[in-house]
Amino acid sequence: MSVITSNLLDETFVRLQEEGKTAFIPFITVGDPDPATTVDIIVALEQAGADIVELGVPYSDPLADGPVIQRASERALVRKITIDTCFDVARETRTRGVNMPFVLFTYYNPVLQMGLDKFFSSMQAAGISGLIIPDLPVEESGEVLALADAANVSLVPLVAPTSQDRIAVILSKARGFIYCVSSLGVTGERATFHEGLEAFIKSVKEMSDLPVAIGFGISNAEQVRQFSKICDGVVVGSAIVRKIEESVPLLQQGHSKEEGLLQIRDFVRLLKS
Repeated sequence: MSVITSNLLDETFVRLQEEGKTAFIPFITVGDPDPATTVDIIVALEQAGADIVELGVPYSDPLADGPVIQRASERALVRKITIDTCFDVARETRTRGVNMPFVLFTYYNPVLQMGLDKFFSSMQAAGISGLIIPDLPVEESGEVLALADAANVSLVPLVAPTSQDRIAVILSKARGFIYCVSSLGVTGERATFHEGLEAFIKSVKEMSDLPVAIGFGISNAEQVRQFSKICDGVVVGSAIVRKIEESVPLLQQGHSKEEGLLQIRDFVRLLKS
């Protein structure tokens, strides 16, 4: 097995832990409402205090995603957004001065369609540090994990309270951080979470030295504060994607675009506050 070296994702978690801070990790769907605006949104997210960004690849059958992110994927797919578009967006943000790490969230079929070798060389060229593939079982991840390690890309696992006996196997192959699913079912804003969640997170922390982030359903500042006390990172997806959806009429008008971006920045600042 190749030697695994640290990347920007690892370095960010180390820095935040040394500063006693929790990583704030927004999720967005690339290409919603269009690639150029996605670049502007990523710049706005960093300005608002985001530490890491999940870049969602639009997909026609997103099994883990709720209606808000499904609608974002549909809007992006109308514009024929592909994984290559996501790589282009990542590269463009670097020319705009964005320094935070990116984690690509994609289902496995688009990766296979591209071809594993080309996919990982493109990941490297785009400066993407992490990868989440929710429909790739850990038992079938050997080839992807080896190529990810060789490309210095962290293959981040999803682990849920229902994973039970599989948790140890999942964590043994984890890289970057561990993504704990806060509630059962698909993504979406929630008022309540899985019973026993705090004990579940504690048990995961006892089994691995990697940072632990939590996501699925976190949608307001109080929930971010709550989970920041027990996790190393908090992921907010649907609430931010919904804010982008609400801002689309402004974002698609040249004279109003800055107002739309300001609304997104202010919302993210509120979440992180």
